[in-house]
Amino acid sequence: MRGYIFITVLAFTFLQRSTASLELKGPTEPILEGQDVTLECVDTESELNMSRVHFERLSKYRGVWYRLESDQAYFYRRCFLYDVDVRREDGRLLLFIPGIQSWSEGPYRCVSEDSSAADNSSQLFTIPLHYMREVAVHRAGLGYLTRYFNSVQDLKVRLGDDVELECSTSASEAPEYFWAKEGEDWLLASNKLKLEKVREQDGGRFTCSAQSPTVRSLVKKRTISITVLKEDAAWYKTTTGHIFFTVAGAGLILLVVVIAMTTYLCRRARQRKNKGPIDDRSQKKPIYRVSVESLPSTASDKQPLV
Repeated sequence: MRGYIFITVLAFTFLQRSTASLELKGPTEPILEGQDVTLECVDTESELNMSRVHFERLSKYRGVWYRLESDQAYFYRRCFLYDVDVRREDGRLLLFIPGIQSWSEGPYRCVSEDSSAADNSSQLFTIPLHYMREVAVHRAGLGYLTRYFNSVQDLKVRLGDDVELECSTSASEAPEYFWAKEGEDWLLASNKLKLEKVREQDGGRFTCSAQSPTVRSLVKKRTISITVLKEDAAWYKTTTGHIFFTVAGAGLILLVVVIAMTTYLCRRARQRKNKGPIDDRSQKKPIYRVSVESLPSTASDKQPLV
């Protein structure tokens, strides 16, 4: 019985020593996009040769782990590994990521090349990255195409029209939106601003702000101006009229291109049809001198020429 206990304890001790015990350390506080980040791989038991340990990063699209090394080709690092720098300083293994972007947040791990280790990799580490793109403002309730052409900067509307604006952005977390008007002290907590039957005094400069709920210093803003025209102003002078002419012009150009291409292909097909098939009967049977298909000859030889 004591022998079994001794063997069990010995086996457990051996397995414990064969474990890599690697730990990947990095920032725990929120990191903003564009900041420099450093990760460090640490052997908690100090039993491994750190020269045989390397970093790896998981490709989210292919599901494959890539080894990160500082001596890789610049083009390969820049295009596929996002320009990371692996450093070995005084026995320490460091991974430096300059100006980190959203696609470089991870996950990462460090792996030992010692095949005798039962668990030769560290836990996965994902950098707590926060980002926010520029805010866009457009007219609400419009189709995708008109929204693309209707990124509002200077909105012109007629007196008495209804106006509904919507601002949006892409961020690591759903942001909080606020609307404010220059010269007034009101604040609207929404990503939409609706003005019904606008009056002349409703014109002015409006600002939409998007703020991260976690990192309060991460804020993006977009300011637009609303100009109220007279009630009898021509519709084509409004922003909606400009959008209509832009979309109509783009559609007209596309229609002309389609008609031109269709006409060209039809003419080309008609020309091929008029040429007819190539007569290759001469390749199918021999020609005799006395046949009607041969040239005039004084000889009476009926043997084939070929």
